[in-house]
Amino acid sequence: TAAGPAASETQARVLSKVEDMTHELTEDFPTFFGQQQFFMDKKFDFAKDGFNLYELRVNEHTGTHVDAPLHFSADGRSVAEIPLADLVGPLCIVDIRERAAGDADAQVTPDDLKAWIAAHGPIPAGACVAMNSGWSAHVKGPKFRNADAEGKMHFPGFHIEATRMLLEETQAAGIAVD
Repeated sequence: TAAGPAASETQARVLSKVEDMTHELTEDFPTFFGQQQFFMDKKFDFAKDGFNLYELRVNEHTGTHVDAPLHFSADGRSVAEIPLADLVGPLCIVDIRERAAGDADAQVTPDDLKAWIAAHGPIPAGACVAMNSGWSAHVKGPKFRNADAEGKMHFPGFHIEATRMLLEETQAAGIAVD
């Protein structure tokens, strides 16, 4: 008989539920640069043509997206070069909502990751470690970009030491923010 994957690997790949982390794109959706980056031009209308059809134009950094290695590297992989199987895996949600509610610059820290590991066990190989800061509640308002008088934006993220810990001490495949 052929040997199957180790029990822990099998358990890590079993889906117990699917999490939708997307937001609907609209022409007023907030963007990193602040200017409109999503455009819809209606070409056909159901009442007149029997079907609806829009022509879309979008900046690749608008809305929920994969930030491919190519974005910050001269020779990284593009989204098209990432195998689809690498984009599916266990989801480890690190909840910092309470801290982020009082501090727009709150960050996931190594202590947060250690607390998650203590509560749930090791971060599975191929996992996506996602921050839940509650910030997605601000997506339709001015607090989403949260720029100060000098134009510097303030919103939660991952501390550099937490990303180092994930890179050096786990086999996590990626990180995500809400």
